[in-house]
Amino acid sequence: MKLIVNNEEELDTLALQILNKYEECRVFTFSGDLGCGKTTFIKYICRKLGVAGQVSSPTFALVNEYDIKPKLKIYHFDFYKIKNIKDAYDIGYEEYFYSGNYCFIEWPEAILELIPENAVRIKIEVREEVRTIRIFNNHIE
Repeated sequence: MKLIVNNEEELDTLALQILNKYEECRVFTFSGDLGCGKTTFIKYICRKLGVAGQVSSPTFALVNEYDIKPKLKIYHFDFYKIKNIKDAYDIGYEEYFYSGNYCFIEWPEAILELIPENAVRIKIEVREEVRTIRIFNNHIE
């Protein structure tokens, strides 16, 4: 799926579309250049899932946690600054990725071999102020 996003307000509609289309999926990766809008898009998805508080990039903490329903959470990862894949093992990535909770992963390139096969992959590109969002999922597309 390839979508052109003309303004930030369109992310609200797109967030709902993605959640509806991939309602069985829990792991989403977000790739793109620095400043392309990965965290902003995740904020919109989190709002659609019921996060009322602030959603921010976990650049320094590696993972932020948001409660959305009894016994359901969102784990928001930022692997931009990890030095090697061992860092993902050190935080216990398996407990997060296979928990049944939502996992939103920024900069997945650092840990590609650890990403579950059925993850929804979202790639954001900005060229000449046009934002293109491409969405891939091997099990659904």
